[in-house]
Amino acid sequence: MQYQRRDQPGCGGCLLIVILLVFVTGGAPALINFLGTLIFTGMAGVLVLFALFWGFSFWIRKRVAAYEQSQSESHNRFVWLLVQILMHIARIDGEVTRDEVQTIQRFFQYNLHYSQTQMLWVKELIKDATNSNVSLESLLQEFKDTFAYEPRLILLELVYQILYTKSVVPENELKVARNIASYLDIPVYDQRTIEAKYKYGRQQSSARTADRASQHYAVLGLETGATSDEAKKAYRKLSMKYHPDKVRHLGEEFRKVAEEKMKEINVAYDFIKKDTV
Repeated sequence: MQYQRRDQPGCGGCLLIVILLVFVTGGAPALINFLGTLIFTGMAGVLVLFALFWGFSFWIRKRVAAYEQSQSESHNRFVWLLVQILMHIARIDGEVTRDEVQTIQRFFQYNLHYSQTQMLWVKELIKDATNSNVSLESLLQEFKDTFAYEPRLILLELVYQILYTKSVVPENELKVARNIASYLDIPVYDQRTIEAKYKYGRQQSSARTADRASQHYAVLGLETGATSDEAKKAYRKLSMKYHPDKVRHLGEEFRKVAEEKMKEINVAYDFIKKDTV
């Protein structure tokens, strides 16, 4: 199963309702009498509520379809695959809870700064993923066949980012993230670098200097006490992998993810340079 764009909704429903009403009531005069009866019996309110609900649903579908069509195929497939994979992670324990769905929604809303229209789209994707029986292996294979190495790193970053929104991350979910990295041919060094960053990222700003130092070294995939030459080598390597231009085709929000990663890398490298003087 691959991602497919949604078509703009038509207005066939409106026309069908009008035709049926005219047909059943025997023409315009009968229709007027029928509406009068509805008003008299109070059923007009029910009809109005139905019309409002249908109109609101139509408006949502139209906005979602318009947004999808304004984005590149790479962007839409990336987000679709991301939602599908995140929902698989949420289903590890056999069910998807309301809290888990809300966590995924908050991730897009607050971490990727999605607008109202984008969130309507994401909610539709989550609904599709909830009812999907596509295997995680199939999704990862499609991702691997479609995207180069840099988008794979961004995917793994986002998987860990949403895992660490929980107060305690279960070991089995961390194992799934590691398996995803392995399946996508992401080296253990890069996988451990990402995991260590989020692990140490839980430290508060009031943490001890030693803890903050460990976090900076972890961002570059280094052990505390690494030499300046090792730090320089790690910095150059990561700078090439996370250059924002390499993921520009995925959309503005994912380019910003790469930019934030580059800021973290720069801050960590500046700290280590001073620490190793």
